[in-house]
Amino acid sequence: MSTAFPIVSWGNGTNIYEVNIRQYTHEGTFRAFIEHIPRLCRMNVEILWLMPVTPISVEKRQGSWGSYYAASSYTDIDPLYGSADDFRELIRSAHACGMKVIIDWVANHTGYDHQWTMQYPDWYRKDDAGNFTGLYGWVDVIDLNYEVPELRREMIRAMQHWIREYDIDGFRCDMARTVPLDFWVEARAECDTLKELFWLAECEILEYHEAFDATYGWEAMRAADKYMAGEEGATLANVIQLLGNYTRYPVGSRKLLFTSNHDENTYHGTEYEKYGTAALAWAVFSCTWPGIPLIYSGQEKPNKKRLAFFEKDEIDWSGEIELESFYTTLLGLRKHNLALEESASVLILPSGHNDVLAYLCRRQKDKVLVLLNFSKEQATFTIDHPAIPDTYTDLFTQATRAISRKASFSLNAGEYLVYHITHPESNTNV
Repeated sequence: MSTAFPIVSWGNGTNIYEVNIRQYTHEGTFRAFIEHIPRLCRMNVEILWLMPVTPISVEKRQGSWGSYYAASSYTDIDPLYGSADDFRELIRSAHACGMKVIIDWVANHTGYDHQWTMQYPDWYRKDDAGNFTGLYGWVDVIDLNYEVPELRREMIRAMQHWIREYDIDGFRCDMARTVPLDFWVEARAECDTLKELFWLAECEILEYHEAFDATYGWEAMRAADKYMAGEEGATLANVIQLLGNYTRYPVGSRKLLFTSNHDENTYHGTEYEKYGTAALAWAVFSCTWPGIPLIYSGQEKPNKKRLAFFEKDEIDWSGEIELESFYTTLLGLRKHNLALEESASVLILPSGHNDVLAYLCRRQKDKVLVLLNFSKEQATFTIDHPAIPDTYTDLFTQATRAISRKASFSLNAGEYLVYHITHPESNTNV
């Protein structure tokens, strides 16, 4: 199996920032979010992923505000966020900063009072009594039936609407595995005729890379969650094994790596609940392991509360944005170091410590050496490999250090070190 579509040039070595418009500001509008775009641009964010901006169904709505993923239209904009012109201004502002914008696309299901339930009721799955139904037990949505050719054509037209009208740059496809792969291949082929797009699938099925540039790294994250929670039999070695599986994906495919997103934050807890003192070490991992890092709204503050999914529960931006420099530095390295781009190699370095992850990324002359202590106590360890020797720069302090083949380190609980060698003349992105 190989990828059927080459990734857009700007997708190589990129990063994604997930935007929850409702919770991002007190106003919860496009215009209020636009004020943050220059800051995110300075933070080296490259792709903005906007959670659904379509209107939310009223029938069987959960909570006061409802789920973003229970749409009543595929082509309208929720007036609570602003107007079509406001949305165009958001896109223009992002593009002016050199950022791209992808939107959430919910193809598997709609809300109960979606426009199509009246116009095209035969496009939906029905139970034995002829009522709209869903296969996954979600109380506020009903499933579409992809055996209907007319549905497929209209869905693609709806997707193309956002490209033509607003100049979006791609799609993050919700629950992609619940929609047939052949539809996604068809949709991408049709949509990419209008503009080369970036496609992210919320699934972890290898075959879906035939249509998508990136899929989620759920399995590795769940393994990390179990390991950090101290579950019996869960080890860092389990995580490393899954990461090894990712390195064998088809050339051109990528895995999305993250410590939080809208689902994680609400239902599993913040990264601080899950990882404690090692939260930032896992963030360093997500930004330096081969793949695409995702940062969720407010992680740079940092936001340490769970955001209510079905209510208005805004992020508190008051005071210093404490981790802005941290993420700016990590994302900046990704812009300029070939070892974090496509075709780079990653070498796991045995440390002899059960809670330390050490690895070396390489491409051409560039290197990135990463040392992470996930334990709750100090870790002293040694790495030994012929690819290590060189003079590196500490990413966060800018101090230089000559590191020999066999080198010893001592890291405090949750501490991390990132050393790099970056040759700007070899990097076409600089």
